[in-house]
Amino acid sequence: MADPNETKSGKYTVQRFPVVADPDHAGYSRCATWIQAVSHGFHQQRRDDEYLAKTLASYQTDQRELTGVYVNGTVPEHSLGTEVPVATYATMRKALNIGFGRQLESNLVTAVTVRGTHRRNGILRGMMTADLEAAKDDGLAIAALTASEASIYGRFGFGVATFERSIKVDTGPRFQLRGLPEGTVEVADPAVLLDVAPKVFERVQRLSPGSVDRQEYYRLLASGSIGHDGKPDTSVRCALHYDPSGSLDGYVSYRFKGWDHKPYTMEIVDLVAASNAAYLDLWRFLGSIDLIDEVTWAEAPVDDPLAWALVDPRCIDASEIRDMLWLRILDTPAALRARKFPAAGKLVLEVSDSLEMAGGTWVLESDGGSTAVVTDASGEAPDLSLDVADLASIYLGAVSPVTLAAAGRLHEHSPGAAYLAQQLFTVERSVHCLTHF
Repeated sequence: MADPNETKSGKYTVQRFPVVADPDHAGYSRCATWIQAVSHGFHQQRRDDEYLAKTLASYQTDQRELTGVYVNGTVPEHSLGTEVPVATYATMRKALNIGFGRQLESNLVTAVTVRGTHRRNGILRGMMTADLEAAKDDGLAIAALTASEASIYGRFGFGVATFERSIKVDTGPRFQLRGLPEGTVEVADPAVLLDVAPKVFERVQRLSPGSVDRQEYYRLLASGSIGHDGKPDTSVRCALHYDPSGSLDGYVSYRFKGWDHKPYTMEIVDLVAASNAAYLDLWRFLGSIDLIDEVTWAEAPVDDPLAWALVDPRCIDASEIRDMLWLRILDTPAALRARKFPAAGKLVLEVSDSLEMAGGTWVLESDGGSTAVVTDASGEAPDLSLDVADLASIYLGAVSPVTLAAAGRLHEHSPGAAYLAQQLFTVERSVHCLTHF
């Protein structure tokens, strides 16, 4: 990739720079202005100094790299100055659970904006392709993002790999879980989550296919140390779950939506459980809170054990099933070799890639053990032909190759090949990602 700090001839300059969190550092102003541009792009309020300081400190902890695109020359009088980027882009490196506890370092893409007055200039394509190529050059096999719009990223080879849904749970007299508690739940000061939330999530990360390691912001949000406006959120409460041995293995942070909101509702800020028992016991606690009629959660799993644990599953009103995590394969052989395939089988996969990063034909052979053999099969007749975005969708097992074949997105040349791919790409439990970025 060309030096991103090199001034380009023409209309724009692209600058890529590390986060600076020290207000006395010369680079702080550039980073603060970059955040204001991101807020503008997502229609958020202008950020105050407190928000900027907290956000840049958390960004520095995550070792984010920021990219801004700046107008060369002058701009019209009274318009935003040339120091304000017309486009933004950021990345960080985090682990992705790809099934059976395996972690794969991934390039996480976030804060992607292009000012409306500067679209149709190839800015997004330029930032995206340069970054993906750089990540591949660094040896990474996968990139990931969460998308505010579903129509943008398919053309760059990203495919939907996990889903989530919003739920409202009636916690009135109908709410009753089968079985008995297997641990204990205690209310705690939310500030303890600054310390314990990352430790609990680390256990969840090892157990949850599709999970992405969390950025610094999450422990701040869960503890109420920062709200979406940058100020401390004093409405946040929390409860901790302890297993029968007394070990902490789950928590929930939540807030009351107010007496003027009916039905009286508790909103989950973050719910993290490292065991099935912890998950259900935390729901038992939420269902027992006095004066509350309903609990809402915007990041619930689609395949939710809560529905099967309730005596009356119609207590759950589910809506807004959404795509959540999008993946982009950067190196097809490396991504396939990183996976464990729990079934035995052999497939010749023909992968197309319009960006010419991960296309080709490969033989995937698995004996159902820990290591798959992936070899070049150029010139061989494929069993399946698919775009790199569709390979990303089936990679974690959340999207069935059989479904993609029925949709005309995956082409089956050998009868039964899509079904075999479904068996190969399955993982040990339902895929769910609790981490937005």
